[in-house]
Amino acid sequence: MASLFNVYPLYDIEPVRAQGSYLWDANGTRYLDLYGGHAVISVGHTHPRYVQALTDQLHKISFYSNSVQIPQQQELADKLGTLSGHPDYALFLCSSGAEANENALKLASFHTGRTKVVAFTKSFHGRTAGAVAVTDNPSIVAPINYKEHVTFLPYNDPEAARTGISPDTCAVIVEGIQGVGGIQVATDDFLKALRQRCDETGAVLILDGVQCGYGRSGKFFSHQFSGIEADIISMAKGMGNGFPIGGILISPKFKASYGLLGTTFGGNHLACTAGIAVLDIMRDEGLLENATRMGNYLMDGIRQVGGYKELRGRGLMIGIEYDFPVDELRKTLLFGHKQFTGVAGKSTIRLLPSLAIGTDEADQFLEALQRVLHLQHA
Repeated sequence: MASLFNVYPLYDIEPVRAQGSYLWDANGTRYLDLYGGHAVISVGHTHPRYVQALTDQLHKISFYSNSVQIPQQQELADKLGTLSGHPDYALFLCSSGAEANENALKLASFHTGRTKVVAFTKSFHGRTAGAVAVTDNPSIVAPINYKEHVTFLPYNDPEAARTGISPDTCAVIVEGIQGVGGIQVATDDFLKALRQRCDETGAVLILDGVQCGYGRSGKFFSHQFSGIEADIISMAKGMGNGFPIGGILISPKFKASYGLLGTTFGGNHLACTAGIAVLDIMRDEGLLENATRMGNYLMDGIRQVGGYKELRGRGLMIGIEYDFPVDELRKTLLFGHKQFTGVAGKSTIRLLPSLAIGTDEADQFLEALQRVLHLQHA
């Protein structure tokens, strides 16, 4: 019998259905989902409008390539431009965050004619060869060493950015909030220094919004808190609420030409329908505002529970760092209290719930967290 290539450690849990912020396993046990599959579930599991939109599209056509007219692509671009505040940017569609960052880097190199890239410590940009090359994580390696073209600078260090970005730099790629890197929030001074230095050198500023974008921070893209404009913005994860879709928003300074970028599955009918449904739900249900409101609610509650070393984040992208390894804490929340959370590194619990989470779900987590920490220190 064929087997799966065993690269993921798996919990003995088989989800069979889900609704809102909850999912149920094959035994009928209900779990509270505070992680959303790495920030993928943006508007909640099986939202009825989302399900209906995909069902309707399946009865028409599910997929064809980019060699024909696909009106849903333009509708998605229009709605994304309006809601994100970038109506003058162009959209290139692909299928994942790694593919989005890969295309962002290629476009930057085509535009500048350069090959050197600046990235930052504890960064994570995906698992394709190019995306791994600009990722600073010793557990994630590529067999081909593209890192010879990459300089890693300290994250949140404006002076290092000013000196480390040179006239031969092709692109600077940075997360507005680092996810895998431990929910580190970029400071205004840091992002402004990057923008200024890119303007001085002609380098392309790529803001990786794959995890920290799409409303998760309370603004559509987290770097918008700093008032800067990116040249290219990458996105995926919450863009399709579980349907594979990614993309880059591209500044008007770039000129398109046939064959410059390409993709097989990007921009297909079903993916665009999923993306349009997500944007409509986010707009009509005020989910950016809810991300701010519920992010503040959760962080205030975590502060009251206490016991942590540092609390970081913005909106519904929250990291709780402790002065001990959090594996047991996470397992106790999962198996003892039936709550999914994530981790970043060895000592940080990572929360990435649906943008539609409510106070009832937040209170369940806060109560469970308090109980687990109390038992650990009893």
